[in-house]
Amino acid sequence: DRSSLSRHMRDLVQVEVPVLGEAATHLFAGSNSGGKKIRATMVLLTARAFRKGRGRSLRQRKLAEIIEIIHTASLFHDDVIDGADVRRGCLSVSAKFGDKIAVLAGDFLLARACVALAKLENLAVVELISVVIEHLVRGEIVQMRPESHSSDTHTLLEAYLHKSFYKTGSLMANACRAAALLEDETQANCDAAFAYGRHVGLAFQLVDDALDFEASDLELGKPALADLQMGLVTASTCAPTIFAARTSPALETILKRKFERAGDVDTAIEIVSRSEGVQQTRDLALVQAELAVDALSKLPDSDAQRALTALAHKVATRRK
Repeated sequence: DRSSLSRHMRDLVQVEVPVLGEAATHLFAGSNSGGKKIRATMVLLTARAFRKGRGRSLRQRKLAEIIEIIHTASLFHDDVIDGADVRRGCLSVSAKFGDKIAVLAGDFLLARACVALAKLENLAVVELISVVIEHLVRGEIVQMRPESHSSDTHTLLEAYLHKSFYKTGSLMANACRAAALLEDETQANCDAAFAYGRHVGLAFQLVDDALDFEASDLELGKPALADLQMGLVTASTCAPTIFAARTSPALETILKRKFERAGDVDTAIEIVSRSEGVQQTRDLALVQAELAVDALSKLPDSDAQRALTALAHKVATRRK
């Protein structure tokens, strides 16, 4: 259960330095603990799908906590990079404690996650999750400095999915693979778990981008269109703009010059809102969800497998 998970996570990151401890637990303490915990849920359901009736595993619960802590650390760092003041409907760590404490708190969470990871005593899992941390950094770099300078929208979409795997998909994919590895599953089943997590992760990011144009600040728990407003969106970092640019030379021009002119942001929002870009983004999210479900076909039928299927569809159709 999510409240139990948050409690265990708080216990895992206790520290003697008061301000660091308060900052580190900010997003899973009290009224802020209502995060979706999708990644942890995926770990626990994947483990249960492979467990064939065996009881709960303490190692799997620990893995779920580790994954959520790594995700939380990435949010701390993201909010510093993006200059974001709000997260999950409350002040971001950087807004409440300052950028320096936010960076240190994120680093501290990653360090605690690594210690807990080592205690799982599974070298393959340690290697997998270590790669995830590298991917999170790569994803941020690619978002700030895209590798593709092509104006071809098909190339841009490939670059977008590549970036989205690093930023979102890798943690989910490797978390599911790690859960399968802890159950001593076959390579084929580990690959199936990875594929499921990868496609759910891509669906999640696609819907996130769509929601930026659809939802209010209150519904999102953070400012809508924040990346666009701050000029952080480039041609390959936001799916609705990529799809909209296919039919709008004006938007393509704005993206190429990186919103440098006054009024570019408002014009871009208007063009995307009038286009099919948001709906096409949601359509692609549904495709990714179906690919995730297809990957589950290799698993034995069970309540956990059906729950994973439902989770994939929920991610692809969510409205907040």
